[in-house]
Amino acid sequence: MALTTTALNASNVYGAMSRLANRGQAGQAGEAAAGAAGVTSPDFGSMLRDQVRDVIDQGNASEVKQASYMAGKGNIIDVVTAVSEAEVALDTMVSVRDKVISAYEEIMRMAI
Repeated sequence: MALTTTALNASNVYGAMSRLANRGQAGQAGEAAAGAAGVTSPDFGSMLRDQVRDVIDQGNASEVKQASYMAGKGNIIDVVTAVSEAEVALDTMVSVRDKVISAYEEIMRMAI
């Protein structure tokens, strides 16, 4: 079964990644102040785990809508929309994975 996702879900993932990048650019001074105030920002691992969980949830929702349609209780437009949303989310996660691997390989090529 092919998974699909909407541009909205892709933009949510890209937005989460850009917020993470902007936090990093804000500087350690902001992090030190937040740490002193007792406020913690999510780390990359937890953000990535949440995004993977969202992709899995979208795939499961897509399967539920497909089963509902097969039982004669669903709408074909809802099924197509759910499948395309799951596909875009999966494609986005694959793109992020490829970028992470590329960054890791570049770091490994750096001279010490």
